[in-house]
Amino acid sequence: MGLAGFTDKGRRAGGIFSRAACLLLLLAVCLAFPPVSFAVETPLRATSYKMAGDATKMRIVVNFDREPDVKWFLLRGPNRLVIDLPSTRFAVNAKDVKARGLVRNVRYGDLGDGVSRLILTGKGPFAVDRLDVLKNDDGEGYRIAIDMSAASAREFDAALANQALTTGSTVSSDKGGRIGTGPVSNPGHRFTVVIDPGHGGIDGGAEGLNGTIEKNVTLAFATELRDKLAAVGKYDVFMTRDSDQFLRLDDRVRIARQHEADLLISIHADTISVKGIRGATVYTVSDKASDPQAQALADRENLSDQFAGMEIKDDNKEVTDILIDLIRRETHSFSMSFAHTLVGQLSSSVGLINNPQRSAGFKVLKAPDVPSVLVELGYLSNAKDEAQLLSADWRGKAAQSIANAVALFASAKTGTGTGG
Repeated sequence: MGLAGFTDKGRRAGGIFSRAACLLLLLAVCLAFPPVSFAVETPLRATSYKMAGDATKMRIVVNFDREPDVKWFLLRGPNRLVIDLPSTRFAVNAKDVKARGLVRNVRYGDLGDGVSRLILTGKGPFAVDRLDVLKNDDGEGYRIAIDMSAASAREFDAALANQALTTGSTVSSDKGGRIGTGPVSNPGHRFTVVIDPGHGGIDGGAEGLNGTIEKNVTLAFATELRDKLAAVGKYDVFMTRDSDQFLRLDDRVRIARQHEADLLISIHADTISVKGIRGATVYTVSDKASDPQAQALADRENLSDQFAGMEIKDDNKEVTDILIDLIRRETHSFSMSFAHTLVGQLSSSVGLINNPQRSAGFKVLKAPDVPSVLVELGYLSNAKDEAQLLSADWRGKAAQSIANAVALFASAKTGTGTGG
């Protein structure tokens, strides 16, 4: 064998040994350092969505399979609550997210980059009273609990300003987050009256002996009263409706609250089966009716929402307790005070029934912070009352009496003697 042949064999053998050594080294490294896992995190899962309440107060609860990392903030134009979440799969029932009460619209979806978003659009401005992330009592998953209530544009703007001064958004904590610091003083606020013409749209209300429809009577009278109050120049005056429009009872309350009303006057004209009864009546809210007639009237007026098939029943005892709690002592005291003043003014210009100051559980009077009365101008079931209600002269007299009562009440409430 020549030297060249030996050298070639040596090279081949050396190459085999070298490759074997490299493979052994690589195996040792792999055993010493296990492979790195690059598994993608499973998206958060929203398992259910529930809303309960009305146009003045709402509770929203969203359940998740595990604890969500939540950031939330407010936007205007329209008024919205925006909740940002990690990438989330929304396995919720479409019927449950249908807009209701204070919430005009619900949207949700994926924004990309591992972020999903839930957007609640309000019927006008609102306050976020609480937004908590809580562990479910049964130990299965977590929930976001949101309490919202109708508020004024000024209060919503104050919350936005506070938001801008802090972090630009609010990160949830164990104790929950809250934008805003409660009612903000408003030195420029003028005494504000909201007039509520009863019924409207497909809800015509009572019908008179000669075919007069209550919704038309209440709108004509409310317009007359608005013009008289506006002419004084000391008040801000709004109407819940100024056309033939259907409004839920809680929407009427919401409108009063969002205008920061100092007084809500709801205008009605009823019918009654008892012949011969006529005259005006002033009602305030109470848990227990002052008499059977007042209870019967409240029951009829509270049925208004059913005309549009829009009645929302309370989903649980908690919501019922919230609605009952809306009857606050101070507000009720102001309501009673104005009712007393109003009866005194009306007694000198229009006919009143016996015992004209009464009370019952009217839903439209249950604003927590707005003194409210319901005025029954007369009975369309009485021919004389029906004729009066159609008389421009009578409307002018009665509207002026109410305007006089407003002036006295505003002066006493503001302590200025001017009503402004």
